[in-house]
Amino acid sequence: MSDSFWYLLIGGTASIISRTSTSPLELYRLQRQNRFMPGSSFGHILKHEGVLGFWKGNGVNCMRVFPQYAINYTIYRNVLKHMEFENKFHNIFVSSFLAGSLSMLCIYPLETSRTFLSLQSNKSKYNGFLDIIRKVPLKNLYGGAMMSMMGFAPWNAISLTSFNYYKDFLHKRYDIENPNITKLFCGGLAGLTAISITYPTDLIRRRLQLQHFGSSKVPRYTGIINCAVTILKTEGLKGLYRGLPAAYIKTFPTLAVQLYMIDTLGEMHKRYIVDKEY
Repeated sequence: MSDSFWYLLIGGTASIISRTSTSPLELYRLQRQNRFMPGSSFGHILKHEGVLGFWKGNGVNCMRVFPQYAINYTIYRNVLKHMEFENKFHNIFVSSFLAGSLSMLCIYPLETSRTFLSLQSNKSKYNGFLDIIRKVPLKNLYGGAMMSMMGFAPWNAISLTSFNYYKDFLHKRYDIENPNITKLFCGGLAGLTAISITYPTDLIRRRLQLQHFGSSKVPRYTGIINCAVTILKTEGLKGLYRGLPAAYIKTFPTLAVQLYMIDTLGEMHKRYIVDKEY
């Protein structure tokens, strides 16, 4: 099997494991970003939807992240082979930035659908992904797509670059016996670094996605600039960082697991190739 097939499998598998294990934290983050939505609390979900309600939207989220991160990792690894900057971190940054842009564009309707399903209560609007496809025009499912590409590309580049930088730094400075602990810590720290820098883009894209949710509770915006200006006027600068503490709580374990799995599966793939050659 080709390297690209393994890259697809590694990126997709790592994303499903990380997102499923941290799904309740992602739901909490979405609720804190969009408090105007009815029933945006864990107490409401537990009372009306039960424990499984904390994983609502996870199915379509897995449908989203598997192809997104499979495509993302495959493009990243293939582009990285052709990068010729002297500094390896420059190579990683450029490759992962390009990969992030293209992968987000490919799967964006799934991203919007996941947001719709996560923020509704008791299937009040849509009865799953196929129901959304039937009811919502395709162009509306791309609401906030430009903002998402502007946000995810640097987020992807910063997280992968900082993960490799932190890992190299710790290996050079400290003699850590357990490499798994190093990978998990560096993955989580890389996630915090990336989200701290790019968080306003994530909040704006969520708001733009919800324009087509079909609820009178959703504030109306005409575009990226209008959304940012309106939030600043009505909520202040802190409005652009609404839900950031919840994002930290969710991002550290998610990226710790995801980057750990990508790095570990990548090493297994390298060993497999070497074993085949000998």
